[in-house]
Amino acid sequence: MNCPTAQGVATFDYAAWSRRYPSIAANVDECLACEYFEDAGMYLNNGPCSPVRDLKKRSRLLGMLVAHLALLSLPSSEGGNGGAVGRVSSASRGSVSISTDFGPTSERAAWFNQTQPGASFWTATRYLRQARYVPGFPQRPRIWP
Repeated sequence: MNCPTAQGVATFDYAAWSRRYPSIAANVDECLACEYFEDAGMYLNNGPCSPVRDLKKRSRLLGMLVAHLALLSLPSSEGGNGGAVGRVSSASRGSVSISTDFGPTSERAAWFNQTQPGASFWTATRYLRQARYVPGFPQRPRIWP
């Protein structure tokens, strides 16, 4: 079963995704993964006008988001983050204590850096957060009266 398709839209392939993330797929069935795929479209446009034009690349990026969303939602007993957010900044043994922080990251990056697939997505989409030069559009100086 694949998610709905349309021209210019990446589709979700659960078999390929589960091969890439077997430990997550062990606890996330195809229907739930497909729901996460729909949610991933809220973070990366999956329409024909997406900034990521290459469908194969967009599918891979959306798969990273599916894994990220799954890890955030799964309890720790099933391989999820279990509520721990950020990197471990200190830990103790007696009476078990742990504290986490995001370190020197932006607020937007912090949410993605909670999981390995999320951090991979954030790094892979860096070029989307930078100014882009579009050739063929000459700049005209504004002359104020």
